[in-house]
Amino acid sequence: AGCWPVSSNPGRMWGRQLLRLFSVSRCPPRKPSKGRPSQQLHFRQIFPGSAHQHHTAPESLNCVWQLHSDHLELKFGGTLMRLDYVWLRDHCRSASCYNTKTNQRSLDTATVDLGIRPKTVRVDDTTLFLTWPDGHVTRYGLEWLLRNSYEGQKQQVMHPRILWDAQIYKDAQVPSVDCQSFLETNEGLKEFLQNFLLYGIAFVENVPPTKEDTEILAERISLIRETIYGRMWHFTSDFSRGDTAYTKLALDRHTDTTYFQEPCGIQVFHCLRHEGTGGRTLLVDGFYAAEQVLQKAPADFELLSRVPLKHEYIENVGDCHNHMIGVGPVLNVYPWNNEVYLIRYNNYDRAVINTVPYDIVHRWYAAHRTLTTELRRPENELWVKLKPGKALFVDNWRVLHGRESFTGYRQLCGCYLTRDDILNMARFLGLKA
Repeated sequence: AGCWPVSSNPGRMWGRQLLRLFSVSRCPPRKPSKGRPSQQLHFRQIFPGSAHQHHTAPESLNCVWQLHSDHLELKFGGTLMRLDYVWLRDHCRSASCYNTKTNQRSLDTATVDLGIRPKTVRVDDTTLFLTWPDGHVTRYGLEWLLRNSYEGQKQQVMHPRILWDAQIYKDAQVPSVDCQSFLETNEGLKEFLQNFLLYGIAFVENVPPTKEDTEILAERISLIRETIYGRMWHFTSDFSRGDTAYTKLALDRHTDTTYFQEPCGIQVFHCLRHEGTGGRTLLVDGFYAAEQVLQKAPADFELLSRVPLKHEYIENVGDCHNHMIGVGPVLNVYPWNNEVYLIRYNNYDRAVINTVPYDIVHRWYAAHRTLTTELRRPENELWVKLKPGKALFVDNWRVLHGRESFTGYRQLCGCYLTRDDILNMARFLGLKA
């Protein structure tokens, strides 16, 4: 391919023509009519004599590109990308624009002319070359553009995971990780993190049943997030705090700390002692339930992902005086691919709904009922009995937890962990997180 100057003619019909070309090429060839020779479409027949459409090789459609007044259209790897010129200049990875030692941008984005256009463009089999009006040359690998363009990101998931109901999880036979392996080897730690990332829950066995040992366990993968409940919480059913968790009552499935602006990312549970009956822990994959809503009632999913709600925690017990308010939708999604990354579901702590106009309120209640129905399906409920020595890590942004009522003396300890630290550790060990 040669080096082409930017044309003043944007050729706006090209995008529709190209899409038509590729939609035709995916269809099976028609049988020729009697007495009429079969006709096959070729790139040069659709764009006869055009000086503004280019491909990387005379007989190949491996990479097709077109210049417009404010962006470059490029089709590579089956994906049609639209790349803004300012974006292309801003993301330049040359030595003067990007520091590869610190992996940080050196270019001052505010100095880029918002009306910038490349002077020349060239594409070979692997690389896009752009020369800017000041003579600066930017090079992009086509594979890099495919991964990092908006259109490429739409086709990817940020966090690979396995959605589950109770049977799916049981059939997977996800193993627990031994405490010593978890603490002393990267192999044990990586196995634990892989389980946690895929399912949103993970277990560590043979943990000494003390608060101190549970703390050592937690600090292996993250800083402990200190909150209004302290650093390591250690509680029984003595109602020492103004929260239903500090009772013997059953707790419905819920997300913790929805009343924080950013709910705690990970929760650790370790039952140190229980002399009585009941008290099983309930776990429900909130993302599995959300996916069911998306498939069965997409309008409800969309409403739950854009209507902001307040959650509130008010406490005046002993020396504890707190008033926390967090705001956000029930379903938090990445807007470019509609992937859920946080479910904020807690009927106990949901505050007065005063952030929604009257004509949407009833629709929201109907959508909330749809999600609640999925969350409460018996087949989605995984019940586990926490015992001394077996610690449970829960992704609080994904898996809802609850418990059945219990009798007798029950003592639990645990803490909240910072989500960023755990994801950072997983990436360091080579996992996609």
